Amino acid sequence: MLGVEDPAEAERVAARLRALLTRLPWAARAGFHAGIGVLEATSWLVGGGPLAGLGPQRCDAVVRAVAARAEPVAFALRTMMIMARSADRWVPEPGETSRDPWLDCVPVTEWPRRSTADAVVVGSGAGGAVVALELARRGLRTVVVEEGRRFTTADFRGRPPVERFTELYRDGGATVALGRRPVLLPTACGVGGTTLVNSGTCYRTPEAVQDDWRRRWGLPWDLDPLLDEVERILRVAPQPLGVLGRNGELALLGAARLGWRAAPLRRNAPGCRGRGECVAGCPSGAKYGVHLSVLPGACAAGARIVTGARAERILVERGRAAGVVLSPSGAASALGGLPGTARTVWGLSGTDRTEILAPVVVVCAGALQTPLLLRRSGLGDHPHLGRNLRIHPAVSVAGVFDEPVTAWRGVLQSVGIEELHGEGVLIEATGGPPGLSSFVPPGVGRELRSVDGDRLAVLGAMVADGPRGRVYGRRRALLRYDLGPAEAIRLRRAIAAMAEVLFAAGAREVLTGLPGRPRAHSADLLAAVPLDGLHLAGFHPTGTARMGAPEAACPVDPGGRLRGVRGVWVADASVLPTCPTVNPQLTVMAMALAIARRLSGRA
Repeated sequence: MLGVEDPAEAERVAARLRALLTRLPWAARAGFHAGIGVLEATSWLVGGGPLAGLGPQRCDAVVRAVAARAEPVAFALRTMMIMARSADRWVPEPGETSRDPWLDCVPVTEWPRRSTADAVVVGSGAGGAVVALELARRGLRTVVVEEGRRFTTADFRGRPPVERFTELYRDGGATVALGRRPVLLPTACGVGGTTLVNSGTCYRTPEAVQDDWRRRWGLPWDLDPLLDEVERILRVAPQPLGVLGRNGELALLGAARLGWRAAPLRRNAPGCRGRGECVAGCPSGAKYGVHLSVLPGACAAGARIVTGARAERILVERGRAAGVVLSPSGAASALGGLPGTARTVWGLSGTDRTEILAPVVVVCAGALQTPLLLRRSGLGDHPHLGRNLRIHPAVSVAGVFDEPVTAWRGVLQSVGIEELHGEGVLIEATGGPPGLSSFVPPGVGRELRSVDGDRLAVLGAMVADGPRGRVYGRRRALLRYDLGPAEAIRLRRAIAAMAEVLFAAGAREVLTGLPGRPRAHSADLLAAVPLDGLHLAGFHPTGTARMGAPEAACPVDPGGRLRGVRGVWVADASVLPTCPTVNPQLTVMAMALAIARRLSGRA
C-alpha cells in the first residue's frame, strides 16, 4: 500500500501496525481485517496468487486495482499504514520537561463507595473545568468525574505522537459518523478533555453568532466580558512569528498576494516551541489547556477529580437530582482494556458501583456523550435530545512546492485566513505531525511513495453547517451525519479558495484529496468539482442538547438547566444552539462560566 519494498522497513511498519491495531475497538479492527481480505481477494484475481508471493510490480498492480474499485477501503488501509510508518520520522522533544501543577486526582477504584458533595460535574474538559472552578471558588464542595485518566507533560515525551494518539482519544481516535460519506469525529478522553489535544486556537464568538443566539434562541448572555475573562485565564495571545513554521509563512504569503485577510492565530500557548504535536498532547507543556490553566485553580479551591470513572447514570429522587452512579472505565480497571476505552457495564455489582450523592449535577460530557448519559438516567424524553448535531465539517488540501516546507515543523495550526468567513468558510494553515496530518497524500504503492511529503504545504478549511446529524444510543454513541446542499457549496468554495492561496504562494500543483481529481493545476477547475469520495473530518461537534427559550426545540433552558428535572444542568458544547463558525474552545468556556454563575447563585 505504501510502496515499501525494503523487507526490513516493511517488517518495522508491520510490527507497529499490529501494535496500533490492538489499541483500536473491535469494529475498527474488524474493518481493517476486512480490508486486508479485499486486498487478498484482488491479489488472486489480478495477480493470480496470494499477495505475499507477488513481486513489487504485481503488488503495485493489485493495490492500484483496489484503489480504483474500492477507494474507501484503500483510503482506510493506507491511512492506518501511514500512521504506523510515521514513527520513523519522529524526533524526540529536546530539553527538560516542565512540571505540571498539582491536581487532586483520585482513581475511582480508590474513591469511597458512597460519598457526598454539593455538586458533581461530569466531564473535565473546557466546560466542566470552568464550572468546577466557579463552584469551588464559591464554596461548594465540588467533585469532577472524568472517564479518562490524567496525562502529564512527561507522558507526552519520549514516544511518537501516533502511540500517544490512540491513548488520548476515545476508541483510539476511530469515532466515525455514518452517512452518505463517513466522517471521522475524534474526541479526547482524559483530564482536560479536548483541550489536551486541540491546536490551541482561540477564536472569540463572532458578534453575528451572539446576536443570533440572543434574538432567535433567547439566550440572555453577553459573552464578551466572559470571553475577556477566559482569555486572561488561558493567557491567549497572537502566535509569535518565530515558531510559525514555513507552512504558516506560505499561507500568509499566498493570502497577501491575493489581498485576503490573514494573520497568525490567537492561541493559548505561551512559550510554544513549534513542535506541531498538539493533537497528541504538547510535549513541552506550552499549550495552556484546562488541565494546566483552570483545573489547578479549581483543586486549590477544594474541588476533587475522580479519574477513570464512567458516569453510568444520574440519580433522581422526586424529580430532583440526587447524585451520580459511577463504574470503573478502561482507564481505571484492567478489566476495561486499554486507556481510552470504556468497559460496558449492563448491571453494576456492589463492588463496581460507586455513588456520589449531591443535589446538583452538571453534565459536561461533550456533544456526543451528554445525550447518552441523560438517556441512561431516564432524562432523555425531550424529542430534540441527541438531534441537531453539527460538526463544523473540515477538509484539507496540500500544495506541492519546489522548496522544502516540512509542514510539521512549526505551529500545528498557525495562520487564519478569514476572507470568506462571512460565507461560512474559515481557512487555517494546519500541518500535523507525520502520520497524523489532516491531509493524506493521494495514490497507493509506488505512486504514493513518489510524493515528497517534505515539499507539501497544507491548508485546512472548516465550513459552517446546519443541524445535519444525530446521536443515537444509550451506552455507546451511534452517529449519523449527512451533508446538505449548503454545506456542499461551502466545501467546494473552500477547496477552490485553498487552492488559490497555495498557487498564489508558489505551489506548482495542488493535491485535492478528491479521488476523481486528486491533482489540480488551476483553482478554477475545482469550483464545481463533484464531492463524491471526499474524505471529511469534524472536530467541533455541538448542539445535541440545544439551549434556548423555545421549549419544544431545546432540551435545555436559556439558563443552562435541563428541562423536566430540578438540579441537573448542562454546560458543554452540546448546548450551543448553532455552529459557532469558529474553533469553539473560548465559546464553550464562556458559556460554561455564565451557566456556572447562574447555577451557583441558586445552589
